[in-house]
Amino acid sequence: MSELPRTPSFRLEGRRALVTGASSGIGLGCATALAQAGASVVLAARRVDKLEAAVAALRAEGHQAEAMRLDVADVEAVRAELAKTGPFDCLVNSAGLARHGPASETTVEDFDRVSSINLKGAYFLTQTVAKGLIAAGRPGSLINISSQMGHVGGIDRAVYCATKFAVEGFTKALAIEWGPHRIRVNTIAPTFVRTELTQASFADPARRAWIEENIKLGRAAEIADIMGAAVYLASDASAMVTGTSLLVDGGWTAH
Repeated sequence: MSELPRTPSFRLEGRRALVTGASSGIGLGCATALAQAGASVVLAARRVDKLEAAVAALRAEGHQAEAMRLDVADVEAVRAELAKTGPFDCLVNSAGLARHGPASETTVEDFDRVSSINLKGAYFLTQTVAKGLIAAGRPGSLINISSQMGHVGGIDRAVYCATKFAVEGFTKALAIEWGPHRIRVNTIAPTFVRTELTQASFADPARRAWIEENIKLGRAAEIADIMGAAVYLASDASAMVTGTSLLVDGGWTAH
């Protein structure tokens, strides 16, 4: 009888995960997914009250979770906090900001604020987690929540697209540089997901029609649609996946 190959494990027992932007939306969904897969998860965000409520809910279900107040735009504070609490085997950076509007009306303040979180914050957070792993001689999986708008253009989204295209670019470069340390770096690129941040887009009839016309599966994404992608990229099931973007876009970019 032939010996059959074995499916790699999707389980995360024995691993510590840091999830930023974890007080709500995609970040909370990813933190929940990793905890349910067995990881010990640190939920980080600026809104501590919501974090503590999420941590309490996870612990009530028997999962390992704790809260951390963190502003990814404050690079020095991030470095100081992670020096005390790291290293982390997995990072899911879901902290993000969008200020949509016509490119002709973009202000310097809007550009700087969005970039400080979506690009600078993401870059130096990823760097800090990686440096902790390298110092400890441990492998890891670093995941940035990007967007389909890191692959295509979008109405009133010039600044947002600029930051997400940049995230896709540095992900590839970091995957090359840190591959020898067995550190994988990838992005998850969702389409429009029904969260607090996207309510305004769905409330606008013209924007909603644009969204529905472009998603080939005929519906917007739900937070649960992103959760499986996070577990996959965090686990040994994706051991040979690095420097790439996992598009969870319902076919938006499949033109």
